Amino acid sequence: MAVIDQPVTSSGLDAETRKMVFDTFLEYAARNLTPQKLAELDEKNEIPLDIMKDLYDENKVGINLIMVPEKYGGLGGNTYDIYRGSEMLSAVDLGLATSVFVTFLGMDPILVGGTEEQRKKWITRFVKEGTLVAYGATEAAAGSDLLHLQTKAERVMEGDKIVGYKISGNKQWITNGGVASVFTILARTKRGVSWFLVEKGTEGLVADKHEDKHGIRLSNTTALSLKDVYVPAENLVGLVEGKGLRQAQAVFGYTRLMVASMALGCGWEALRNSIRYSQIRKVHGGLLCEKQGFTHKLIVPYAARLEGCRAFIEQTARDLDEGAVGMQTEGAIAKYLASETANLAADAAIQAHGGNGYSKEFPVEKIKRDVKITTIYEGTSEVLEMTIFRKRWLENINDDLKFYERLADEMDILAEKTPTVGADAAAAGLRALSAVLALCHEEKLTQNQAVIFKLGEIITYAETALAFCREAAKSEYSDGVSFDQEGRQVLCRIHARYAAAYVASEGMRLVMRSAQNCDAGALIDRLNFKKIAEVQRGGAAEMDLAIRKLVELYPVKE
Repeated sequence: MAVIDQPVTSSGLDAETRKMVFDTFLEYAARNLTPQKLAELDEKNEIPLDIMKDLYDENKVGINLIMVPEKYGGLGGNTYDIYRGSEMLSAVDLGLATSVFVTFLGMDPILVGGTEEQRKKWITRFVKEGTLVAYGATEAAAGSDLLHLQTKAERVMEGDKIVGYKISGNKQWITNGGVASVFTILARTKRGVSWFLVEKGTEGLVADKHEDKHGIRLSNTTALSLKDVYVPAENLVGLVEGKGLRQAQAVFGYTRLMVASMALGCGWEALRNSIRYSQIRKVHGGLLCEKQGFTHKLIVPYAARLEGCRAFIEQTARDLDEGAVGMQTEGAIAKYLASETANLAADAAIQAHGGNGYSKEFPVEKIKRDVKITTIYEGTSEVLEMTIFRKRWLENINDDLKFYERLADEMDILAEKTPTVGADAAAAGLRALSAVLALCHEEKLTQNQAVIFKLGEIITYAETALAFCREAAKSEYSDGVSFDQEGRQVLCRIHARYAAAYVASEGMRLVMRSAQNCDAGALIDRLNFKKIAEVQRGGAAEMDLAIRKLVELYPVKE
């Protein structure tokens, strides 16, 4: 029986179908997932199985159908559709979004590496029964690094034929672990790491107590214990041992893109709360939305950065939908900056609400607790910084240290053609990044892990500014974008300016504190701080315009 190692592709939903599915969910959420209800469920710290059942019921919501190819009973959403769905779900509640997403994550090994017979059997069943699935990869010593996996699957033989496997080991932080009907379990076999399908109730499979978590308390999270858990040979995904790591890594770019989308939803929901609050809260005789000290610190910078993340997410989603494979670096960039920005935006939202923000009566308190997990699961920010650095460092070396210079040249051309997007600032940031990388190469600074982390970080700022300029220069935007052209382009200019200044200033600090004999004056010239300063001109007025656009877009609800 042939093994299929390529993901099932989909052309995606048309705009009308996508809107219908999203509207159905939002109408359901308005009735059943009010802020008061979410607060009550959060306090209980348990997954609302009745709500999950409704979400998976095609006659009520059927949100899971977006994630399943049509040939197995789903709607056949593509990467763009699933990004939009992940953002929308997370804006309502990240715990529920995580539970839904993990069901899809649990299907990934089958969709990527299963045989066609396995796909038809299991995926079709998941859709028909509204099955909750758990993804059993993480262990105490094997989180983002699956090479340290300890769970083992021993062959069960009848003569010279493998008839099954007995799986033993322990898994940790398994979403849906206590409520799933089916588990995809990663384990070591004689020929390497492999995925197995294990059904609830199988002897030897035990879920530990539900974790009392800081956030996403509407999702179920447990440890799993497996002791001689028997599965038939047909439950080995792909029917060939040793394919598991490749199957897991094949979707890292994709799954991390979805976590970026979930962070995007949380970050924007925190900002929307702050924007609306600023229109009703008066301080010293004026509304907060009229005070630059409030808007330019606590709202506008995060709106610009989150939209920069959106542009990068959409660019990556489009590439994946057009057949690109891997995209681990792009997924890492998207998740890193979206999750870090959303976490900061949620913190700023608490600050924006003052004492009210610290109260559970206001949604921003819960959003802040929830969103932190996006900087941890599917790869911590530090793991992602290393991932980003390693790939881009190698690409830059292989391009004679000109990788980012060439992208800066592209931005120069765009600045001439469309001067309203801030491509000149993006170009300045890319050239500063190129200079920093060259200096780190010359001074052999990348033996220091702290240097690697910082380079991974500043790369994300430069590349999201690049993506934002590309997207904002288009005459038409996707339905994921809420802003008109003027609004989107002003946010793009703000992000590009900030990215340029951040790359140059952090790059300067990085080199000066790590290099032994670097001349400060020469470094300032090499990073072209004069150009970095020039592109900052007019920034305050543009932030004034941005807050006006945000207030227009998100007025106080009636």
